[in-house]
Amino acid sequence: MTTDASGTRAGSPSDRIDTSVAHPARRYNYWLGGKDNFQADRESGDAMAAAFPTIRTAALENRRFLQRAVSYLAGEAGVRQFLDIGTGIPTANNTHEVAQAIAPQARVVYVDNDPIVLAHARALLTSSPAGATAYIDADLRDPERILAHSELRRTLDLSQPVALMLVAVLHFVPDGDNPYSLVRQLLDALPAGSYLAASHATHEYLPPAVAVEAKAAAKGGGPHGLINLRTRDEFNRFFADLDVVEPGITSVAEWRAESEPQPRPSVVEVSMYGGVARLP
Repeated sequence: MTTDASGTRAGSPSDRIDTSVAHPARRYNYWLGGKDNFQADRESGDAMAAAFPTIRTAALENRRFLQRAVSYLAGEAGVRQFLDIGTGIPTANNTHEVAQAIAPQARVVYVDNDPIVLAHARALLTSSPAGATAYIDADLRDPERILAHSELRRTLDLSQPVALMLVAVLHFVPDGDNPYSLVRQLLDALPAGSYLAASHATHEYLPPAVAVEAKAAAKGGGPHGLINLRTRDEFNRFFADLDVVEPGITSVAEWRAESEPQPRPSVVEVSMYGGVARLP
């Protein structure tokens, strides 16, 4: 795929839509009860749900974690710029909606590599008049392209703090693609006072047999379906040299969830870590 001078991929986005292969964003949409998915996404989602029956609960809790993290960042931390990579198909209370409800001048750049996501984002994710939103067609595994993109440079001021949102996307990057290096490249482009907010699927709360089945089901989803379940220590490595915000690295169901409906899902039902940290 070629790109033009602005970093935009050449050709029609529809040329890259392969509905025969499951895609994480569309499968996630299926788990959340959306309609923007295809048979391959539903089959992959059902296969994973067969091994991990509370996967839909995990998806919902991950979404709520994102909303609470953005609320903290825009409110208590005072962040006014967000770089959201792995956007997913828009639902209610997206990053810019949560941030701009607190700070109307907040500016958000969304990044995803699924043309369907981008089409929905451009149609539905409209900014407040005081703020701004932009959408980049790119992959987390190409940080140079993201950081150099004209839309990012036009929307964000990288001399001012930025919240890097990597919510439920890092587990799609295998160790062979050097995920820690990718995250470090993105963080190194941001100034002190920026933040990283991330969540990641784990197998540590699952019975061993279920963990094996979950990994097998994920790998059965095709190249876009591979999920790399990591331990807490492995997830912690993404926050190396950062100042982790209280309550630290914990289940997404527990991270600053005091105002959420009770009782909360268990860490076993969700099986996903989350955390927020500040660049010193």
